[in-house]
Amino acid sequence: MQDIHSQRILILDFGGQTTQLIARRVRESGVYCEIHPWDIEAQALNDFKATGIILSGGPESTIAAGSPRIPDQVLTLSVPVLGICYGMQALVNQLGGEVRAQQAHSEFGYASMALQGECALFDGLNDRDNAQTRELDVWMSHGDRVESLPTGFDVVGVSENAPIAAMANVQKKCFGIQFHPEVTHTVQGAKIIERFVLQICGCDALWTPGNIIDNAVANIREQVGSDDVLLGLSGGVDSSVVAALMHKAIGKQLTCVFVDNGLLRLNEGDKVMETFARNMGVKVIRVNAEDRFLERLNGESDPEAKRKIIGNLFVEIFEEEADKLTNVIWLAQGTIYPDVIESAASSTGSAHLIKSHHNVGGLPSNMRLKLVEPLRELFKDEVRRIGVDLGLPPAMVYRHPFPGPGLGVRILGAVTKEYADILRLADDIFINALVKHDLYDKVSQAFTVFLPVKSVGVTGDGRRYNYVVSLRAVETIDFMTARAAHLPYDFLDEVSRNICNSIPSISRVTYDISSKPPATIEWE
Repeated sequence: MQDIHSQRILILDFGGQTTQLIARRVRESGVYCEIHPWDIEAQALNDFKATGIILSGGPESTIAAGSPRIPDQVLTLSVPVLGICYGMQALVNQLGGEVRAQQAHSEFGYASMALQGECALFDGLNDRDNAQTRELDVWMSHGDRVESLPTGFDVVGVSENAPIAAMANVQKKCFGIQFHPEVTHTVQGAKIIERFVLQICGCDALWTPGNIIDNAVANIREQVGSDDVLLGLSGGVDSSVVAALMHKAIGKQLTCVFVDNGLLRLNEGDKVMETFARNMGVKVIRVNAEDRFLERLNGESDPEAKRKIIGNLFVEIFEEEADKLTNVIWLAQGTIYPDVIESAASSTGSAHLIKSHHNVGGLPSNMRLKLVEPLRELFKDEVRRIGVDLGLPPAMVYRHPFPGPGLGVRILGAVTKEYADILRLADDIFINALVKHDLYDKVSQAFTVFLPVKSVGVTGDGRRYNYVVSLRAVETIDFMTARAAHLPYDFLDEVSRNICNSIPSISRVTYDISSKPPATIEWE
């Protein structure tokens, strides 16, 4: 079996909002990559054995005191390097060129970059029909600009406000681009990244769904041996793919525990049991634990505390179920790569914890079971692709994400059974309406949030004073950045009327139009 990690791209993160998009573009090219902070330790950098290195963008100025720097080792390694935006300016600054603050010549948004000379990164690419004009439509986001290049570099691209928009040192295979190839607004961006990793770095396209599955199966078998594994099955995409993957790898050694915590979507428990226990032949134990979760959550309103309470109780129940079985040593989870990244902070503290994730931030330190997390290095789109290859129903694989803590983080403040029951009904109306109007697959994630406030309404001639819910639907590629979906007003009006007419406890429906950033996708 081929080692799909043998050729690998190291992405050094300087705090850019689109760094994960770079990683996804590399993976889409068929090459494994990892994101690490710019201040990665020297030993870790050496141990990574990168086939190529990409330097991300970032919000700082390379000429400001104390700004992030490229590790000196990177500049001496004999591997190709691609600097993007801040990464390019950092290369220039540290290799002897000049970067200046040029507020009058900043570029934010669309720009046309004219190509000049020969460069393996751009040869043959053109966004103009006229073969005499070599231009690319790119997306810029920079205030400072490069004024002079280090020795050995040539200008290979210019734009209206950046006389040096792309540079290359062909001999050292070192490149810098002022624009962002990872975003869809840069028309040839995916091809540029693919060209860097496949042609310039010389990587083979080994990172494919079939190879990922084969590698994961082999790793699972090696890791768990003859031990039995317990999987917390939620019915969401991630845990469902883990169930299918683990079942393929170890068969009867896997026991799934489906915990009905009272914080699930309408009829979720019955649907999960139908799919896995009856149709896929997976052993699933159902535990009804609504009362335990609600009692433990009673009066708690802090989102982080709620996540940890829910995470801890899940593990307690899994361990209780494991004690009833023999030879259960492992707990399988659906942790994916963005969960790990978003819950982490760099060693300097330059990356801040946004919120802990149920799988990576809510587990007790004294947990007895050992963890197996076969999706830990995969992005959501990769999880979906291998789910289809594993034979899971497309309707399940492409179902919208559902958070590990469930409705516990979609009920703002303290959680009660009344709130959960109301929210379940409202959310079901919203999701069914999206499906009915052929909008479900056109948004990346949609759900309803319960607000623990009351609003005055009117029914007929009578006054009503009841709860408020907010609808949320977003469009995103990587779930690290997102914008509110532009759902038709008539559709929202229909959903609002159906919710208020069907659920007497709700008097008002709102629609959340916040993007991420500054908001997160979930409210808590």
